[in-house]
Amino acid sequence: MKLKDLKHKFHEHLDAIYGKEEAQTFFFILTEYYNAIKRLDLALNTELTIEDDFVLKYESALEALKNHEPIQYIIGQTEFYGLPFYVNENTLIPRPETEELVELILSNTTTNGQLENVEGNNQFNILDIGTGTGCIAISLAKQLPNANVSAIDVSAKALEIANKNAELNQVDINFIENDILKICDSELGSATKFDIIVSNPPYVRQLEKQQMQDNVLNHEPHLALFVEDENPLIFYRAITQFATKNLKPNGELYFEINEYLGKDMIALLEEFGFKNIQLKQDLFGKDRMICGVIK
Repeated sequence: MKLKDLKHKFHEHLDAIYGKEEAQTFFFILTEYYNAIKRLDLALNTELTIEDDFVLKYESALEALKNHEPIQYIIGQTEFYGLPFYVNENTLIPRPETEELVELILSNTTTNGQLENVEGNNQFNILDIGTGTGCIAISLAKQLPNANVSAIDVSAKALEIANKNAELNQVDINFIENDILKICDSELGSATKFDIIVSNPPYVRQLEKQQMQDNVLNHEPHLALFVEDENPLIFYRAITQFATKNLKPNGELYFEINEYLGKDMIALLEEFGFKNIQLKQDLFGKDRMICGVIK
């Protein structure tokens, strides 16, 4: 079958759902993934053909896309902060906003790519809470090879993917299966204290479900997305409480947050005694990140 005919079929079925440009993008992602054919190569040779076995793969992907399944789940991978990551239905798909959180940490922590305030044999320790794919922890470990990075998640299945991603990106992460809501009052169980604790916890309120697209609502894990309307800061409070016991003096706490709860987050960090609190906007001008320093 000629790829141009298959492309026409994708447009025929997907343009009304996603729009012409996004449907075309999906097709080019699949041609590169299945057949290592880049967009330019296809444009230069419209008569390219593929074998029947691959046609079946494209048709299966088309049916999944018609059902609003994310393209990242269909091919089982995505990119985050310039690195490859495996994803599946047990993990959230990493977002560009979270890349901004990683960039904020790096800009506050490094000078010319080198860690600041690390003297002699002192270790620089980072903890990522609710790691999912491991995208934050792994990206930080890749950029800060002298740091010791640990990551917690409540989901064993998510941690399986995170471990694979650490191997894929050739970094050493200490992964821990635990529930932050159950350990928020305690130390982690070792003498380790952290210079940085970071988290992108569940923060979408039930009342905001109607704003979400079907590909997210029907396919990504609700455990990693939603909180109850009456207690939207449940994870932030637990993590902030945990941070007061597990950060080094002048250690830093970073969060990705719900855009509507910036003022509530400032109040929460102030309640727990954090100083130098900064509320940061993402590229779309939405309150998306907050950080503070333990007193």
